[in-house]
Formats: sequence, C-alpha cells, structure tokens
Amino acid sequence: MSIERAVMAFAGFMVMLSLALGWAASPIYHHEYWLYFTAFVGLNVFQSAFTGFCPLAMILKAIGLKSEAEKATT
Repeated sequence: MSIERAVMAFAGFMVMLSLALGWAASPIYHHEYWLYFTAFVGLNVFQSAFTGFCPLAMILKAIGLKSEAEKATT
C-alpha cells in the first residue's frame, strides 16, 4: 500500500469512527464533541491538498511506506 492510499484510508476511517461516536442515533454514541474531530480530519485533508503537508504521511514514510511515485520508479 502506498502512502497516499494509506492516508486516504486512515482519514476515511477516522471520519466514519468520529461520526459514529458523535451522532446521537449511533449505537456507539459517546458525545457530540466527537464531531469536532470529524471537522479536524476534514480540514487537515483539505489543507494537505493545497500545501502538500500531511503529518500522517511523514509518519508513514518514516516507518517505511513508499509513495506512488517511488513505487513507479522501482
């Protein structure tokens, strides 16, 4: 799995989890403040599209995952 795909998978998972924890009709509802985390993840994905800065991508690169571009050259 490439860094880009891992970031998108992780962001999608965190959005779905935080929605489930913050939505009152959910069976795993905890508190509505979890919806702020949903907004944080969405904002982070949005800003990384323009700036290229993503803390999770830096962590994934440090543990050895390769980007799509690196995989294409090998």
